[in-house]
Amino acid sequence: MKNTEVTKFLDEQNHLFREEIEQVRSYILSANPDLTENIKWNGPNYCVGNADRITMRIQPPTKQVQLIFHRGVSKQAQPEDKLIANKSKRLVWKENDRAIITFKSLEDIENGKSELIEIVNEWINATPLHQV
Repeated sequence: MKNTEVTKFLDEQNHLFREEIEQVRSYILSANPDLTENIKWNGPNYCVGNADRITMRIQPPTKQVQLIFHRGVSKQAQPEDKLIANKSKRLVWKENDRAIITFKSLEDIENGKSELIEIVNEWINATPLHQV
């Protein structure tokens, strides 16, 4: 369920990409019932329990939405391999435990829905709560 504080924050932003941001929010929250939404680093953030896992980068004036998949704020020992085996061309790996997906249009977001939902769930399953 969308967090009203996040909605209010986005209302105040008056972002040019608001429709796209809302679509991504809906897809992420529908992907996994354990996810909750808050604000972190000036954008929507998604957690399991209190563990941050996915953060949306929406800083204007860019006309794109980026999702940063991570294991929280603290630097951790890098896994030997990428955290998930998903071969998506959308995922750009920054480290083995951090990847980014960029969406540049509503059409891009809609076309990537099933892939995004799959990646969200793989990420949540690969980052247990004790890895905060």
